[in-house]
Amino acid sequence: MNSKPTLAFIGAGNMARAIIGGLLSNGYPAEKIWASEPNIERLSDLAKLGLNTTDDNNLAVKSSEIVILAVKPQVLKTVSLDIAETVQQHKPLLISVAAGIMSTSMNQWLGGNTSIVRCMPNTPALVQTGANGLYANDQVSPEQRLQAETILNATGITLWVEQESQLDAVTAVSGSGPAYFFLVMESMIAAGKKLGLTEETATQLTLQTALGAAKMAQSSDVSPAELRRRVTSPNGTTEQAILRFTEGGLPELFDTALKACNDRSVELAVELGKD
Repeated sequence: MNSKPTLAFIGAGNMARAIIGGLLSNGYPAEKIWASEPNIERLSDLAKLGLNTTDDNNLAVKSSEIVILAVKPQVLKTVSLDIAETVQQHKPLLISVAAGIMSTSMNQWLGGNTSIVRCMPNTPALVQTGANGLYANDQVSPEQRLQAETILNATGITLWVEQESQLDAVTAVSGSGPAYFFLVMESMIAAGKKLGLTEETATQLTLQTALGAAKMAQSSDVSPAELRRRVTSPNGTTEQAILRFTEGGLPELFDTALKACNDRSVELAVELGKD
């Protein structure tokens, strides 16, 4: 973006602050960012960073070219209806990080003919290593797509899907994905302790191994499956562990687990998008 647009964050919870933090660390001017939030302490903290702060959502919207809706899904309808008139007057790009709410529902609540980008982020955005799935409705221009991508890149990587329904799969893979890896870490630490390691040693070894494996997979020119094969020597120690995982149905278990997550995401979209 050559001329940086003014941004408004409606809601200043963890995800909003993660995006704001990433933008500021990448040199985005604090004076070009608004934050609207009923929590006075959060606003005070953001004001110290040089942001424009208010508890008036409509003031933030009318002052900005891009509005990031970072409120809980349960209150998105109320917030959208409240700012609809201002949105229709000023026609900003709307970026929603609220899980589950379809763009068609938001478009209706906001008065129609609204440029909306939906984002499914994940919690590693808090440390600028997030994975964001993005979907744009038909009203979003190529320039607005680039703007949305640039904003969300401040928290990690961004990948576009062309069908909104694919965001349910994004939820299953990356949106909820950190919890799967935390469970694996938790299980490895517990197993290490049973094998005689102290909790501190098992924890440090597990976390560093997870970090190292992710970095190797990300920087490698071969697939994770090939990396696994390369470290699994025939009749070796690693092979014995891998055999137990596969005999226990781990690949099938992941299929079942991610399908359940995907299906629940679909259900929530229906429940939360009701008029």
